[in-house]
Amino acid sequence: MYNYRMVTDDLYWVGADEHRLALFENIHPLYHGVSYNAYVLLDEKTVLFDTADWAVGRQFITNVKAVLNGRPLDYMVINHVEPDHAASIEEILLRWPNVKIITTPKAVTLLNQFGFALDPEQVDEVNEGDSRCFGKHTIAFVYAPMVHWPEAMVSFDTTNGVLFSADAFGSFRSLDGKLFADEVNFDGEWIDDARRYYTNIVGKYGPQVVALLNKAASVVGLENIKMLCPLHGPIWRKDLGYIIDKYTHWATYEPEEKGVMIVYASMYGNTEAAAEVLAAKLTARGVTNTRLYDVSSTHVSYLISDLFKYSHLVLASVTYNLGIFPPMHNFLIDMKALNLQNRTVALMGSGSWAPRSGALMREELEQLKHINILDEEMTVTSSLKADNESEIDALADAIAASIKGENK
Repeated sequence: MYNYRMVTDDLYWVGADEHRLALFENIHPLYHGVSYNAYVLLDEKTVLFDTADWAVGRQFITNVKAVLNGRPLDYMVINHVEPDHAASIEEILLRWPNVKIITTPKAVTLLNQFGFALDPEQVDEVNEGDSRCFGKHTIAFVYAPMVHWPEAMVSFDTTNGVLFSADAFGSFRSLDGKLFADEVNFDGEWIDDARRYYTNIVGKYGPQVVALLNKAASVVGLENIKMLCPLHGPIWRKDLGYIIDKYTHWATYEPEEKGVMIVYASMYGNTEAAAEVLAAKLTARGVTNTRLYDVSSTHVSYLISDLFKYSHLVLASVTYNLGIFPPMHNFLIDMKALNLQNRTVALMGSGSWAPRSGALMREELEQLKHINILDEEMTVTSSLKADNESEIDALADAIAASIKGENK
């Protein structure tokens, strides 16, 4: 049975939800599923925008057939060739062998690398700023390199203001019958999934996202964009400024909120107890927007997501084999890989002999750009004692002063 929805006049969503996948890209947990979005435009010519993952290929093909209702498929626009969107291209070619493919030259290279034997006569390679008319609708093509693959582009319908934004403005989470962001409680239920998607999938490429936003503003005009149609998550037809503002924060590595994220690495509970004491002392100083995480039991994608949300970070780690506790070290490696910037960090080291984790974490953080590491650093020897209260008070004072100073 088909399951498609009308997006706007002449345009239909023909994607599908995936609930069985446990790990997106075989790394990021999916507790609420994910959608694979694709779109069909019915004009004088018919146009398919992207395909879908193998896992939902049967539903996707059923939807495309139902929308076409016997009409041929004339064009297929490929904005992004990552396999979760390009896997079903061959299924399209088998059913509509005369379809013309519109994509970028780099995408053609990657498609051939993935084993799609494309007939060069069947491919229309578009350049930056090119457009194609399909009847009433004219589509302009804007390159979006490294958002988040090098071949990516976005497609803008100059007739109705729809931007087919590829992986930009996407989100984890299945749609479950909804389609538009205004049909869900986005700020209450979806924003964490959207942030976790952006920060872990696209987060490294903030400058490229900023470049795309600026290009969209200059080439098509932000005021002319009436709808955002991403390849994952809901479509935006209202309050576009909300999600664009979020993307601007994330892409420029500016925190969304003043708050403290405390991430601890504890073998036997002593470092955890010290982190709890610090959280209580921050609350006593009026800093109540705090979150505690056990780095060993929290998937790093959730840590990265909240790291893009909060302004301040505390890293509290036990020393392990004269180094940083491995899960904490992995977290630091991910922070570097995703180009984290513009945060204030406080450090708490611990250990029973040769406690070196604080100094080693500082060395790792000093490799990041625009990271303010507070001078106040403390070391817990085996466990926190009353003798340490002045040190942890000084650390709490420094964090609180930093937050309150930034609030002025």
